[in-house]
Amino acid sequence: MKSLMFFYKMTIAQENFKCPDDFGFYPHDISCDKYWKCDNNVAELKTCGNGLAFDASDSKFLTENCDYLHNVDCGDRTQLEPPIPTTHCARLYGIFADENKCDVFWNCWNGEASRYQCSPGLAYDREARVCMWADQVPECRNEEVANGFACPAAGEISNAGSFSRHAHPEDCRKYYICLEGVAREYGCPIGTVFKIGDSDGTGNCEDPEDVPGCEDYYGDLDLKSIRKSELLAGLQNSGESRAVAAKAAQSAAAVKPRPQPAKEA
Repeated sequence: MKSLMFFYKMTIAQENFKCPDDFGFYPHDISCDKYWKCDNNVAELKTCGNGLAFDASDSKFLTENCDYLHNVDCGDRTQLEPPIPTTHCARLYGIFADENKCDVFWNCWNGEASRYQCSPGLAYDREARVCMWADQVPECRNEEVANGFACPAAGEISNAGSFSRHAHPEDCRKYYICLEGVAREYGCPIGTVFKIGDSDGTGNCEDPEDVPGCEDYYGDLDLKSIRKSELLAGLQNSGESRAVAAKAAQSAAAVKPRPQPAKEA
């Protein structure tokens, strides 16, 4: 009963909020996604989008900013509006991990989800909210870490040193690096493919024409233009160059896979 009375008094106090100044934006006492807008000393209660919270870090109270919940220090402002979920979105706004694939996450804006996928070998970490090595992300199933690739047992490869490289069984451009028995998936730069070395556990990224069976990996794509666009993207951050490289990567995903070794009869 006391808690209800306290909540009632807090609600009344908030509804009777008086502007400290003629103009400004002030946090709600108990709700992290609500705030007060003061204009000509008149207070108006505002609510951030579902999944956003009011950033009250401006000590002068002149900034009106609703940000993702994970970016805002709510402190004692613990109350939030109930979630409004849509497909792939726990709330209308936010960044959410995919429920089935640990390398996929969704950026939700007003309930519309945009799909993002981490680079090969990486997965989305729900706590850090960045792409990390898949073996470091607890939500990844064993078969999702390096697609289930198992590193050779210790001592199986002679002169392997601290790590070894291994070709992807299906994709000419991809390969695995085994470090202390843990496999991580890598991808060669656009325009190149992985060439298995002369010794076990070795290899490098080379031109497709130098890798038997992978000569046609990029099909009819102009590799000289692709390499030039990647160089420009690195030097001047050109949006056009990035678009060419991205298009090449998408096209390469649908072309010839790595040839399988012939089986003995």
